[in-house]
Amino acid sequence: MKKRIALSWSGGKDSCMALHTLIQQGYEIVTLVTTAPKEIGRTFGHGERTEMIRLQSEALSIPVYFIECQLESYTEQFIQTVKDLKNQYQISGIAYGDLYLDEHREWGEKVAEAAGVEAIYPLWTRSENALHLLEQFVHSGYQAVVIRVREDVLDESWLGRLLDDSFLKDIQKVAICPMGESGEYHTYVFDGPLFSKRIQLDKPEVVELETTKKLEFKTCQFI
Repeated sequence: MKKRIALSWSGGKDSCMALHTLIQQGYEIVTLVTTAPKEIGRTFGHGERTEMIRLQSEALSIPVYFIECQLESYTEQFIQTVKDLKNQYQISGIAYGDLYLDEHREWGEKVAEAAGVEAIYPLWTRSENALHLLEQFVHSGYQAVVIRVREDVLDESWLGRLLDDSFLKDIQKVAICPMGESGEYHTYVFDGPLFSKRIQLDKPEVVELETTKKLEFKTCQFI
């Protein structure tokens, strides 16, 4: 019998790789979990419209559960949600797409322990393996676009770039983690082997935020 688990989902390449790996390992992902402050209707991590996450959920045929969290009670609300999902879906674990930052893993393990489930890190590795992981994603059949960059390390020209061989070559010329593990860049996956439909992103517009620049797509739909 497959282990039933939830997956923390940002919509980007890391959580997509985690999903693919978990399925290969025989897990049953019964729900995706995304944090999204109720007031703004956007994801907590990448600032993406919840509509775009719902499209991914539908294309993957996995329901998404939005945690309507607030910063001051983020951890408590996450723990309570995992407890609720444990009761609702009989999950035995929650998986994360983190790669090597110890503080991220410590937080995820703390949440899982408090909720009485297992913390699963299918991509966990050493920082020196980040480039290999990016190579794996580029050649995996999934398609992703850069939707956000940290202005102190990457300029606006990176926005809208596809994660392809050209991106793989150019990212090695910049002194950052190739996978953007410290938030140097964020991505959105719009197609791939597990997707039943391709998501089309149209009418891009660059939005300048406090320390980052973001690519805002005015319309998104299945094709």
